[in-house]
Amino acid sequence: MNIGEAAKASGVSAKMIRHYESVGLFPEAARTESGYRQYTDKEVSTLRLVRQSRDLGFSIEQIRELLGLWQDRMRPSRQVRALAQAHIEELDEKLKELQSMKATLEHLVHCCHGDDRPDCPIIDSLAQERRGQEKSPTAATGLGHRRTTGLQVGRRARQSA
Repeated sequence: MNIGEAAKASGVSAKMIRHYESVGLFPEAARTESGYRQYTDKEVSTLRLVRQSRDLGFSIEQIRELLGLWQDRMRPSRQVRALAQAHIEELDEKLKELQSMKATLEHLVHCCHGDDRPDCPIIDSLAQERRGQEKSPTAATGLGHRRTTGLQVGRRARQSA
């Protein structure tokens, strides 16, 4: 099948198929004499594994490892389980960070009158300079305990993506 048919069958866009080929996650497809990519059912299954792994938030490197395990029929399932368990732990950490971001924003929204006055603790907190240890905007607004700010968490998430 051609790239469009493979994309439709796997749920991975043609653009992403080409991207996965370019980063070496997915082998370059065989080509017809006229240069069109051709995919087999096995390759479409591989693309499905990649898509579903991405849907679960696995990184490209983790997917590369999953693909290696999937292709190794002699692998012990404990290796796959360990990889999935490690990913669950990463997701738990991200969930805690998101909950912290939400709590910070909820507190700031609660502190903002939302009226016609220009005073706004949300903007004031976001504009504060942070020095030394990481402090959250909530320190300035009275929540009283240290935690990572939503801005810092967001930056960290983008850097690790």
